[in-house]
Amino acid sequence: MMEVARTDRSVIARWWRTVDRWMLLAILLLAGAGAILVAAASPAVADRIGLDSFHFVRRQLIFLVSAVTLMIGLSLLSPLSVRRLASIGFVGALVLLIATVVVGPDIKGATRWLLVGGFVLQPAEFIKPAFAVVAAWMLAEQGRHRDFPGMAITVGLAAFVIAILMMQPDVGMSLVIGAVWFAQVFIAGLPLILVVVLAFVGVAVAAGAYAAFPHVASRIDRFLDPSSGDSFQVEAALSAFGNGSLFGRGPGEGIVKTILPDAHSDFIFAVAGEEFGLLVSLAIIGLFAFVVLRGLLRLLGESDLFVLLACSGILAQVGLQAVINMGVNMRLLPAKGITLPFISYGGSSMLGLAIGMGVVLALTRKRAGRDPAGALRPPNDPRHSLAVTAGVVR
Repeated sequence: MMEVARTDRSVIARWWRTVDRWMLLAILLLAGAGAILVAAASPAVADRIGLDSFHFVRRQLIFLVSAVTLMIGLSLLSPLSVRRLASIGFVGALVLLIATVVVGPDIKGATRWLLVGGFVLQPAEFIKPAFAVVAAWMLAEQGRHRDFPGMAITVGLAAFVIAILMMQPDVGMSLVIGAVWFAQVFIAGLPLILVVVLAFVGVAVAAGAYAAFPHVASRIDRFLDPSSGDSFQVEAALSAFGNGSLFGRGPGEGIVKTILPDAHSDFIFAVAGEEFGLLVSLAIIGLFAFVVLRGLLRLLGESDLFVLLACSGILAQVGLQAVINMGVNMRLLPAKGITLPFISYGGSSMLGLAIGMGVVLALTRKRAGRDPAGALRPPNDPRHSLAVTAGVVR
């Protein structure tokens, strides 16, 4: 990759020398693949609903440029600035999240969005990275000061956010928030007995959602028994991969985008499989795996518990979201309206993910007194990772 002179002390030069350029490249490749796939899938969707053929393409390009700019800008921040900005962002996103329940328009039986200046805003997309950072901060403070109730605060915040999401209702987003919180407290040192208890709580909550929300029960029933209801979208997406075979039918030659209403968002991975084939689909999966694993490897020698927990939470969110979306497309999981990170159409999703990965890039930059990525310190080194030497909630 391009190098800059060591004598160059400008902000951009310092950023370029310290940022994880391979992770940045992988994210940009995903975003570029998303722009191509939206261009391939969305014209048919736009024509079907009476819009200009390139309506979604133009908007996605605007979202993409804004997201990349935001991600790079956030990657310049220090850990202290990240904490401060995330705290402000969390409060703002929480207010907007509550507003969706009060004044949000009812779309397909849910109130998850706000209409802002001609754009549809989904506040839940912004609460995810902000929550991960704030929860990491609270847990890290408890690691430094045993009398600080960091664990109790994160439990309260997670429960409140999930309660608002269930009022919309948005079970899928609630699952993501709960999984991010669980990953963080587990890494922070959650005792095994509490892991088991939380696992049972998760099962109980899932059973409650099945009983309380008919649309959730319908999706699970259709997944377990396709003949029990309309499973046309999932069946069409699955058949698209078979039609694409190894190399695909070719750009613009797909059929699935002409029959699925969400081909440019929830089922865009099926469009990739049909038009570009198995090899490109595997390349997309590989890029997601690279981003998550690369981020985790950067944390192996991390001595700052806040950095460790914040990055782990955001990476868990991105990885889980990708797995759910692709699993639904391949009929491995029940249908759920969760976007494919950086690839599906959607401004809120793109900007929310850019915020999260901008934070990861900022926190994993090489800093003074920090070993290079992946360099494990010996156990007797006083700078040894806090995650190894002391659990937060033990």
